[in-house]
Amino acid sequence: MQQITEQQILALAPNPAAGANGKKISQKGSFVRRERSADDTFYLGECQGSGKSNYITTADFIEPSAPVFRCSCPSRQFPCKHSLALLYEIMAGKTFGECEIPEDILKKREKKMARAQKQEAMGENGEDSAGAEGEGQKTAGASGKKKTSTAGKAARIKKMKKQLEGLELAEKLVRELLEAGLGTMGGTALASYRDLAKQLGDYYLPGPQRLLNRLILEIDAFQKDQEQIHYDNALEVLEKMWALVKKSSVYLQAKLDSGEGGLDADPLYEELGGVWKLSELEALGCCRRDVRLVQISFWVDYDEARKEYIDTGCWVDVKTGEISLTCNYRPVKALKYVKQEDSLFGAVQAGTVQVYPGEGNARIRWEQGAVTEVTGDDLRAVRALAAASLAAEGKAAKNYLKNALAAPVLYRLVSYERIAQIGENLVLVDHEGGNILLGDRPGEERTTERLRLLPRAGLLKDQVLAGGFYYDRTARRLRFWPLSIVTEDGIVRLLY
Repeated sequence: MQQITEQQILALAPNPAAGANGKKISQKGSFVRRERSADDTFYLGECQGSGKSNYITTADFIEPSAPVFRCSCPSRQFPCKHSLALLYEIMAGKTFGECEIPEDILKKREKKMARAQKQEAMGENGEDSAGAEGEGQKTAGASGKKKTSTAGKAARIKKMKKQLEGLELAEKLVRELLEAGLGTMGGTALASYRDLAKQLGDYYLPGPQRLLNRLILEIDAFQKDQEQIHYDNALEVLEKMWALVKKSSVYLQAKLDSGEGGLDADPLYEELGGVWKLSELEALGCCRRDVRLVQISFWVDYDEARKEYIDTGCWVDVKTGEISLTCNYRPVKALKYVKQEDSLFGAVQAGTVQVYPGEGNARIRWEQGAVTEVTGDDLRAVRALAAASLAAEGKAAKNYLKNALAAPVLYRLVSYERIAQIGENLVLVDHEGGNILLGDRPGEERTTERLRLLPRAGLLKDQVLAGGFYYDRTARRLRFWPLSIVTEDGIVRLLY
């Protein structure tokens, strides 16, 4: 039988409630029939539900890392609670009778395989190579493809010219604010800024548009309470806007001068608001193969400027020790259509992981991955790859954070000799005697205080801490935000 863990089931569930309901259905003994194919790739269950007739739910494991679920129930959730209940039946080792794979399932498998082969052929040859064609047909196909390519290039060039026009407007605004001084924030009329923010969307610049929206939020807040923090935040946003406008203008002009409108692996494409397709990232070589990842932390933020919730997973690569992030964006207007991510207390084995261009902690994504338990070998590998010198890591973090376009945190694994208390502060001390103050990022959960509540004193000595370097503007110093402690026995999360 298929080996399934609860972590895998919860990872597949569209939301926590669906997973819990699926578990209840299995525990109540609602299945009146369970069958599976001789080759163990197809499972079927007949489940009693609220309708007059029983529901038939199936799971196709022809690709074990990406099972396909089908159910006769009317639910719009995918997979539905009955499909998840079938997985709980498999996990519990219930008895399944043997059955043949239905003809419609076999046909769907064949169609899927044919599509995959066609896409692979098109990727290798640049055209559909299935079947022989006449000479005239080939010429027409090549001509059509050339026209499409030429039209696409012209559209990209036209878009870049429009973006340059929008960047000129944004640069004018930044110059005006810098010349007037942010000290005038209290009397600034926001209506004109809001109008410009709307215009930037018309210039294909959602990235600068979001920054301007953040600036407006800080100015608005400052006018209401006169708090210094809003002034500091506005200055930081303005600095990033200036850097983005100047670098992007040079980047786009260089592409126009060269006549090359195609994509490249420059992070400015996404900073301007471009959205990557996974196929585009792979075509540019922005991917890793045969990757094993362990999640070490998870949190959810709300971005007022974007009007989106962001589910962030923090993952460590077992082979390299590199920490990467997954970001699931859920616009407020579409919350019911976008599945919320959740903590994953396991490891993911993925054949291909796409990597978004950028420095620091890469943003990653994968389409298919098998969820497994975290093993002792995983933990030992992660611990062995942790940095030994806080001095070296701190220097690298300072250099990275100086970049105005850098993310505000650089996440790292650090091996420590102890976590000590000096006065009211907690300090991380490495085996070389180097140290750094621990602290909580503004606006995030207070994970540092949770170190004082750990059940075992041994967790404060000779372990590995996963966390993030960030610059504390109030104290004007670098701090380390603790997320998880990696021990030989498991991962102690301070933030889920």
